[in-house]
Amino acid sequence: MAVTSFFRAEALTTESKTNVIRTAWDRLGGIPGGKLLFSRIIGRLAPYTGSIGAVVQELAPGYSRVTLADRKAVRNHLSCVHAIALANLVELTGSTALGYSLPDDARFIVAGLSLDYLKKARGTITAECQMPPIDSSTRQEYQVSVQLRDEAGEVVVEGTLQALVGPKQL
Repeated sequence: MAVTSFFRAEALTTESKTNVIRTAWDRLGGIPGGKLLFSRIIGRLAPYTGSIGAVVQELAPGYSRVTLADRKAVRNHLSCVHAIALANLVELTGSTALGYSLPDDARFIVAGLSLDYLKKARGTITAECQMPPIDSSTRQEYQVSVQLRDEAGEVVVEGTLQALVGPKQL
């Protein structure tokens, strides 16, 4: 399948017969500019998530690492990264790790999100999620932990996604 046909709007659906996140990353993650293109595709699937401009750096079964550059568009009035941009980063990081790990016949929805803001976030923020891969589309709830660190490596946010996994409705 040609790259252009894969990225048609109708192919960018969470109800396709394959795992769209895994397929897109596996095709793009290792090529020049591929991480940025993949991140933009995710932003097209989830436009609000795309609004922060984060870039997926690594993705593997049960693992995701995403960076968010500190810039005016994501700052608050205190010149630090806005709390909602950080929440969005937690959701993106946990969702990509979970989404990549799902079997082809499964889908998920975030049913809850909790965050502990530990200190002001300044500079580039790196988010990491590590979780066991999901091996079934059986309806089940998962807790997905994500940590956000600043450039000094200090944890600025600890977050947890509450995600409901279930079978696709094909």
